[in-house]
Amino acid sequence: MQFGQIRQSSVINPASILILVLVYALLWFGTLNYRHLIPSDEGRYAEIAREMLVTGDWVTPRYNGYKYFEKPPLQIWATATAFNLFGIGDWQARLWTALTGFLTIAFIGFTGARIYSARAGWLAAIALASSPMWVIGGHINSLDMGLSAFLVAALCSFLLAQTAHNSSDTRKWMWACWAFMALATLSKGVIGVAIPGMVFIVYSITAWDWKIWKRLHIISGAILFLAITAPWFVLVAQRNPEFLEFFFIHEHLQRFTQTAHSRTGPIYYFIPLLLLGFLPWITQTPGALAQAWRERNREFSSDWLLACWFTVIMGFFSMSQSKLPGYIIPVFPALAMLVGHRLDRNLGFSNSLGLPWKLQILFFAILGGVGFFFLDAVGKQARPDEIESYVQYTYWIIAALIALISFSLLANIQSKRNGLSSITSFASGFFLCAIIAGTGHETLGRAVSGIDLIEKVKVGIPERVNFYSVRILDHTVPFYLGRTMIMVESPDELEFGVKQEPELWLPTFDAFIECWKEDQSAYALMVPEQFIELQKLNVPMQEVGRDSRRVIIKHPDSQSSSAQ
Repeated sequence: MQFGQIRQSSVINPASILILVLVYALLWFGTLNYRHLIPSDEGRYAEIAREMLVTGDWVTPRYNGYKYFEKPPLQIWATATAFNLFGIGDWQARLWTALTGFLTIAFIGFTGARIYSARAGWLAAIALASSPMWVIGGHINSLDMGLSAFLVAALCSFLLAQTAHNSSDTRKWMWACWAFMALATLSKGVIGVAIPGMVFIVYSITAWDWKIWKRLHIISGAILFLAITAPWFVLVAQRNPEFLEFFFIHEHLQRFTQTAHSRTGPIYYFIPLLLLGFLPWITQTPGALAQAWRERNREFSSDWLLACWFTVIMGFFSMSQSKLPGYIIPVFPALAMLVGHRLDRNLGFSNSLGLPWKLQILFFAILGGVGFFFLDAVGKQARPDEIESYVQYTYWIIAALIALISFSLLANIQSKRNGLSSITSFASGFFLCAIIAGTGHETLGRAVSGIDLIEKVKVGIPERVNFYSVRILDHTVPFYLGRTMIMVESPDELEFGVKQEPELWLPTFDAFIECWKEDQSAYALMVPEQFIELQKLNVPMQEVGRDSRRVIIKHPDSQSSSAQ
């Protein structure tokens, strides 16, 4: 091969990159509206945003009509704004999550290109863009993606600041870092500044780099941080004196040190999630981390900072008494940059990855084939009432596996001549596999969302009636009904809110029955077992509609009519 041919094969044509990005964006954003919202995060945060828009109170978040101070309001503000601009719906509820996830991929590519090389930036971007947990996380309406996006933006800004060639650029990027930490704090609390702080301390100790403290612009950065975060915290505390104790003590200190939130797990809880979430690139990770270790004693080692980011986040949440899958989402962009840098080095000037890469591709192609037999085995164990939904979802999984196998085989063919194109095809297969499997979850999630029940009964329910939620907090029904509910006996996660405004709920089942008999225009939501209990007590009621999980009733003397 001639010099010019080798050089040409080591890059992707800009026009090809543009086409790939546009197709990716179309698939990324175009699938947002296919699925309905499911419990609990998706329905919860969509409903809080809907109530914020309807009430016009942008300071005190409320959920189902009750004060809700578990998290700061940045994503709620963004979603309420989306509802105001585009209407209330499923894709609007997921827009903030999808947008922040997509832009993070772009920022990772930009940062990798600046601190390593253009090719390393592209490889880092496609590694993140094809990581299953990042793809799925970008299509679920939860706070984890928004938090992760701003944490990673702070990380990238810090890397760009410390590798800048002049003090002016260093200052500007450090100010950006402080601003992104502030936005992360407004997304999910003090973790937005605690994680970068812990990572920086670990880095400076392990790299024995103390001069870096002089380049943080701490005073001006702290002023900028407070200018962004303080206004809401001051306002909400002024209007709600109970906020500070609940938010900082209960939701932060106790969440990490106590098991009150019932989200415990073993210390290895996140390891399987890491393996599955970064599946296509996990085999590259040990070598990338080893490479970072060897370079830790440089004047400033971007690789080692990324390795510290990964290690600190994994270690911190593994020790925490509160564990949820989304907590480790911020590690994937850092790993993607490390892997991108390693792949760039392995490609070298000849653009060849050799036998190990071919074996990796073939392994995942075979793994996809094994998936077909796994589906058949699991299907035989499905419950009779799950068979139809399972069969429908199986078609989606089959399509996902076909995409994975097809692109893996294509990547294997390309690896003989163009390693960069081979990696891109391999990443495309995993992205398609994740997006198809995630989108197809609607076949299983539709019943959980309750949308079919709500569409059947919504038209017949008058606008101004009391709607009781009996011993249940359903995280999707209020959003799809477009109304809040009066909690009965079991406040669930709204316990703090009902304590602040006890007049807004019914603390006992007997109190509900008494109110129900007198309120002849009322409606109520409950589980089927609760409906049977009310029948045994001869409580006057008429069934309006039901699904496998819920029953909606009205008072039999109500003058309204409901669609059956």
